[in-house]
Amino acid sequence: MPEAPDTTAAVTVLSVVIPMYNEEEVLPALVSRLRPVLAGMGVGYEVVAVDDGSTDRTAELLAAFRLGWPELRVIGLRRNSGHQAALTAGLDRAHGAYVVSLDADLQDPPEKIPDMLALARAEGLDIVYGIRADRASDTGFKRWTASLYYRLVRRLAGPSVPAQAGDFRLLSRAAVDALKALPDQQRVYRLLVPWLGFPSGQVAYERAPRPAGHSKYPLGRMIRLAIDSVTGFSAAPLRIATWLGGFAFLVCLALMVYTLGAHALEHTVPGWTSLFTGVLFIGAVQLICVGLLGEYVGRIYTAVQNRPTYFVGHDTAHGAAGPRTALPETAALPETAPAAPAAPAAVPGPAPAAEAGSPLPQGPSGARM
Repeated sequence: MPEAPDTTAAVTVLSVVIPMYNEEEVLPALVSRLRPVLAGMGVGYEVVAVDDGSTDRTAELLAAFRLGWPELRVIGLRRNSGHQAALTAGLDRAHGAYVVSLDADLQDPPEKIPDMLALARAEGLDIVYGIRADRASDTGFKRWTASLYYRLVRRLAGPSVPAQAGDFRLLSRAAVDALKALPDQQRVYRLLVPWLGFPSGQVAYERAPRPAGHSKYPLGRMIRLAIDSVTGFSAAPLRIATWLGGFAFLVCLALMVYTLGAHALEHTVPGWTSLFTGVLFIGAVQLICVGLLGEYVGRIYTAVQNRPTYFVGHDTAHGAAGPRTALPETAALPETAPAAPAAPAAVPGPAPAAEAGSPLPQGPSGARM
């Protein structure tokens, strides 16, 4: 069943999508900075806050802020699905002619949003990237790993990937619709957006330290993002496995020639060092190759399963209940459903069997298909 139309969609020029996970500490500062910026732009806007299954007071604070900020729209996911999945949920449901994605940690300044929109309108651009010109607020390790990541993805995915561009960007409606049409499930928007090839521009800014809370991207998630980026956009790791296998074959061939020569010269003193080293080397190469193949097989398995990337528990744009009391969308009834006529008195006896093949009524799903 299609979603009910929202009257705000026709007048919304700008949507700001903000994925959130346990951001209660920084949320008041975000609202105090973001709201004056958007109000001063003179365009119809909405703020799409996607609560990614937070376990703190994020949902409660969003509900409180929404009482005095009608442009704030809250989408609650049923479970923690990850940053990119929450961003996907916001992009899928945003109404604006332009959509800005912004993290809640205020390291990317919301004050740059008017500059992005002005640049897109003045030059007819579909994409405007926020470029981190200064990362002095990050640790040395963070800067080093980020530089390594961008060098790697630019080599694999091509120079179209802008260096030092995160998830702070502006997209036109055409770009958003193109992203929604892609079948990718494990999405990495830092690579998907440049891959579209739409006309783009850049707005530079200085990356600020987080005013409150802590980062939701520890080392483990950064490594996972790098693996998804590499395996999702290039078959180069498979070619690396092939080259490693070929190199191992040449080493084994050289050892075979050496062994035959030693046997011919009767220098066949038994030793375990060369054997032990050879077995370790071949075993390591095989494990690397199997691991690389496993990454791609895992992606194929995920694609074959075709499970939704996220499940929406509630969306305030459609009049759903609060974040903790919302009914599942599959169980929602029409608001103007007519009263059912009174049934006649039942005659005692066995209940009739359900008619074979009769479908059960179903409501709209909150899942992204």
